[in-house]
Amino acid sequence: MSNTTTLAGNLTRDPEIRYTSDGQASTTFGLAVNRRWQRRGSEEWEEATSFFDVVCWRDLAENVALSLAKGSRVVVSGRLEQRTWETEEGDRRSKVEVVADEVGASLRFATADIARNERRMPDVERSAGSSDPVSESDVAGIGA
Repeated sequence: MSNTTTLAGNLTRDPEIRYTSDGQASTTFGLAVNRRWQRRGSEEWEEATSFFDVVCWRDLAENVALSLAKGSRVVVSGRLEQRTWETEEGDRRSKVEVVADEVGASLRFATADIARNERRMPDVERSAGSSDPVSESDVAGIGA
């Protein structure tokens, strides 16, 4: 089974970055997705808005926090995850979030200037060796 979704919409609030106790970055933001359609046989347009909470991790989280702001139009690709917890009063709560694999600026109504970051090795490889950033030419040489 596949659990992949792609959404295009606008940020409803500035991205909020936090760090776990082991230093992993996590950024959350709200996404409003507008839908507009015309009823059959009618000249009137109808609209509906759906709201989603989006979670980003690691480098993606840091890049989103540095690049986006409330109102930014983005395209998010990721998976849906349900999270469940218990309140202090003992009530069980749950919510569905989009855990983002990719977040990009939508160019439908805007232009963008792209600044490429240096690539870093994944955490697993970094823990075995250097924690220095790795350039694209270094990555091309791995396994050669």
